[in-house]
Amino acid sequence: MEDKLKVALIYGSTRPGRFCDTVAAWTAAQLTKHGAFTVDLIDPAAVEDPAIRRQRLAEADAFVIVTPEYNHGYPAPLKHLIDSAGSEWHAKPVAFVSYGGISGGLRAVEQLRQVFAEVHAVTMRDSVSFAGAWEQFDGAGALKEPERAERSMTTMLKRLHWWATALRSARETTPYLQTA
Repeated sequence: MEDKLKVALIYGSTRPGRFCDTVAAWTAAQLTKHGAFTVDLIDPAAVEDPAIRRQRLAEADAFVIVTPEYNHGYPAPLKHLIDSAGSEWHAKPVAFVSYGGISGGLRAVEQLRQVFAEVHAVTMRDSVSFAGAWEQFDGAGALKEPERAERSMTTMLKRLHWWATALRSARETTPYLQTA
């Protein structure tokens, strides 16, 4: 039996009363349900030694970013978290779960794809998006109509698993080229 892949699930928001907790909890449950992943929750709102956070990022085989869209973009604390690391992102896949108003966070995701390309990460084409997210979840954090989101998540996680496995093997066989 192959080892489980370690996925760092990264919260994109630090706002008080954030809805990110609800979406991240659903995402973590889906990752666990998939069965091929162990999940490490990384929350930029948590007080943590930067060296420890970088180590946690380095240990990840893949990343899932849960991000809202604020003013047609992604939150500044998420950008800070990305920029606070370097080679920890190299040659690893990144998947997105986004939420927001009418766009469901897709504009934030498109901007994040550019950022992750620059840090040598591979972004997944498939994602999960919640337009009008506040209306899609009940008070206990469960989706009112989960079928579509669960189908999208299943596809995304199958592809994330493939990429994480392939890239982990590649990194073990041939270290990713580091430049000065």
